[in-house]
Amino acid sequence: MAKDKKKQVRKDYVEYVESDPVFQPITETIETNYMPYVVSVMLSRAIPEIDGFKPAHRKLLYTMFKMGLMHGHKTKSANIVGETMKLNPHGDAAIYETMVRLTRDHEALLHPFIDSKGTFGKQYSDNMVFAASRYTGGKLDPFCQEIFSGIDKNAVDMIDNYDSTTKEPRLLPTTFPNILVTPNMGIAVGLASSICSFNLAEVCDATIAILRSPRCDIEKIMEILKAPDFSVGANVIYDREQIKKVYETGKGPIKLRAKYEYNEDDNSIEVLEIPYTTTVEKISKQMDELQKEGKLKEVIDHRDEIGIHGFRFTIDLRKGTDPEALMQKLFKFTSLEDNYACNFNVIINGAPRQLGVKEILVEWIKFRTECVTREKTYEYTKKSEKLHLLLGLGQILLDIDKAIRIVRETEKDEEVVPNLMQGFDLDKEQAEYIADIKLRHLNREYIMNRLADIDNLRAELAEIKSLLDDELKLKAYIIKQLSDIKKKYGKPRRTGIVQATEIKSFDKEDLVEDYTARLFFTKDGYLKKITQQSLRGNAEQRLKDGDSIIFEGDISNKDEVIFFTDKCQLYFARLCDFELSKASDLGIYVPKQLNFDPEEKVAKMMINPSFDENKRVIFFFENGKAVRVPMNQYQTQGNRKKLKKAFSDASGIVEIVPEDNDDYIMLINSEKKAILIRPSLIPIKTTRTSIGTVVFAMNLKKKQKLTRVLVSYEDKYPEAYANYRKIKIPATGVLMQKGRK
Repeated sequence: MAKDKKKQVRKDYVEYVESDPVFQPITETIETNYMPYVVSVMLSRAIPEIDGFKPAHRKLLYTMFKMGLMHGHKTKSANIVGETMKLNPHGDAAIYETMVRLTRDHEALLHPFIDSKGTFGKQYSDNMVFAASRYTGGKLDPFCQEIFSGIDKNAVDMIDNYDSTTKEPRLLPTTFPNILVTPNMGIAVGLASSICSFNLAEVCDATIAILRSPRCDIEKIMEILKAPDFSVGANVIYDREQIKKVYETGKGPIKLRAKYEYNEDDNSIEVLEIPYTTTVEKISKQMDELQKEGKLKEVIDHRDEIGIHGFRFTIDLRKGTDPEALMQKLFKFTSLEDNYACNFNVIINGAPRQLGVKEILVEWIKFRTECVTREKTYEYTKKSEKLHLLLGLGQILLDIDKAIRIVRETEKDEEVVPNLMQGFDLDKEQAEYIADIKLRHLNREYIMNRLADIDNLRAELAEIKSLLDDELKLKAYIIKQLSDIKKKYGKPRRTGIVQATEIKSFDKEDLVEDYTARLFFTKDGYLKKITQQSLRGNAEQRLKDGDSIIFEGDISNKDEVIFFTDKCQLYFARLCDFELSKASDLGIYVPKQLNFDPEEKVAKMMINPSFDENKRVIFFFENGKAVRVPMNQYQTQGNRKKLKKAFSDASGIVEIVPEDNDDYIMLINSEKKAILIRPSLIPIKTTRTSIGTVVFAMNLKKKQKLTRVLVSYEDKYPEAYANYRKIKIPATGVLMQKGRK
C-alpha cells in the first residue's frame, strides 16, 4: 500500500510539472540559458585564439588599421575608442583599457602594437594610472605590418560585426607565432588562460626548427626557446625539469626574481627590475608589514624612485647589514620573487585546448599555412584575371584601326562590347576592359608597354602555382618570412636566466633575531619573555591571583619549546613565536597562543628538548604507575605543531620529568606517604601510549592517588634520603614526618 501511494504521488507530481508552463528542468535551464553564456565568454572574450589575440584586441587593432593609422599622424585615443565601438559594444572604458595594454608607454609587451603618446600608466605600478582618452593618442606601430599582412588578400575569413553593419576578421593573419610572443591572461567560466611571453627571435627559430624537422623533440626546442622573456626584465630561475613540464603540458609555475644592485656609497639596495606578476606598490606594502612585525630590522627606509629614467626601488640599509642575506630574506617573504602560473589554454577551431609549446607552434604552422595558401590563391586568381585581360588587349594590337572603327561605327552604347567581342574573338571581360580604355591610350606604345607585363605575369603565376603545389616550397616561404621578421624585429632577451642551482636557499633562522632573555612560566600557563634590559629595576613580577612561577631561567630567542598537556597532547613551538613581555604584564597565555583544545592545560614545559633515543622522559600517573619513554618517539617530520596521543590517557597525569640522570625522585600519595626511587627502576616502553602495565611505581590502597612528584626535595624534606629510599618497585610509601605536606 505504501509503495502504491508513493507511485501515485510521483505520478501526480510529474503530471503537475508537465502541465505547468513555468516549470523548466534544471538540465534544460543549464543547456539553454547557461551554456551559451559559458561558450560566449570562452570564445568571444577571455581566451585567446591561435593568432595570439582576444576578440577585444583584434577589434581594436583592425579598427585602427581601417582608420589608416598604419601610416601618418597619431590620432586621439578617444577617436580610436569611438570607432572601435562599431565592432566592440562593451563600452568605451573597456576598449580604452584594452588599448592601454597594447601601447608602447605601458610597457606590458615586448613588442607593442601601438605607438603611443601620453600617460598610459605602467605594467609595474598600480598607482601610475593612465590619463583620460581625450588627452592621449596613438597610431599603429610599424610592427603591426606583420599582423595584417595578407588581410586584404583573403588570408582570413571576414565575418559580420555584432549588428551585421560591417565586416571584421575572424582572426588576424600574423606572420609570426604571436600567441607565444604577446603575453595573455584571461578568466572564462570554469576555464582560465595565462600565456607568458617569449623572445621573438627565439620563437621564430623554434618555429623554423619544427618546419624543417616536424619530429623535433622538446629537448631541441628547449635549447632554442630557452625560457620566457618579459617586457619588464627581471630574472627567470631556470629549473630545467619545471621548464620542461611547462613546455610539454602548457601548465606549471615559472619562478621570477628581481634584479638589483648594491650601492656601497649610500649603503642601499637599488631594485632595477621586478617580476612581471607584481607591482612596486605591492612590494612596498609587504615590506611595511614585515617592518611592523619586527622581521625587517635591517631596513631603515624603502621608497619608489620611478622617474623619467625608468624603474627604480631603493632600500636603505642599517649599518652592518649584509645586503645578500637581506635580499634572500626579501625574496622569501615578498613578491620580489614570484611565480608566473602558466596555463596555455588556446581556442583551436572553436574549442579550448591546453597545449604545450610545441603543440602551439604546430597549430600555428597549420594556421599560417592556410593563411599563405589563401593569400597566394587570391594572388593567383587576380594575376590570372589580369593576364586574361592583357591577352585580350594583345588582340587589338593586330588592328588598332579596326577597334577604333568598331567603336566609332557602333550606334548604341550597349552594343560596343558585343561588337568588340565579335570583331576580335574576345570574351565579355576582355571586351569591357578594352572598351574602358581611354582614347589617348589606344596607341601602339601604350599597348606594347602593357603587353610587356604578360611575361612577368606568366612567370609569377608559374611561381605561385609551384608554391601552392609543393609543400616543401610553402614551408620554405614561411621560413623565409620568419627569418626576415627575426632579422628586422628581433631583440636581445630582456629577462635574464639564472640557474636554480646557483640560487642560495633562504634559512628561516636568518629572520629570527638572536638575543638572550629571562623566561618565566607560571602554574596557570602564562609565559613571560623579558629582556635583561627590561628586567632592570623590575624584580617583582605581576601574576594572576593564585598563580605562581614554576620556571625561571635564561633562554635564547631561538630556543625551541614543547608543551605536554593534561589531554595527552604535545605542542611544538619556538620562543621567538612569543612576543616580549614586561614585568608588569601577566604574560602570554600559552593555551590561547598555541590554540589548545577547550579546557586543555599545560602539564609540562621543556626547553630545547633532545630527541635522541638515549634521552627519555618519565610519566607519573595518579594510579601510581610510571613509565619511561625515549624522546625519539616525539620527533616529527616537517613543521608539525601538534602531536596527539603523546602518552596514555588511562589515568590522570601527575608529573612529567625529563630523565637527566639517575638521581632519586620523590613520590607522595594522597595519604601523605612517600617513597624515593631511582628512574632506572622504571621500565622503558617504546610506545608513547604505554602506561607501565608490568609494575606500579608506588603501591596504593583503594581510593589513594599519587598526588606529587618532586625532583628537588632536599631543602623541604631533609629526612627523605634516610627514610624513604626504595631499591625496587612497586614500593609501599612511608608515612611522612608529622607536619609535612
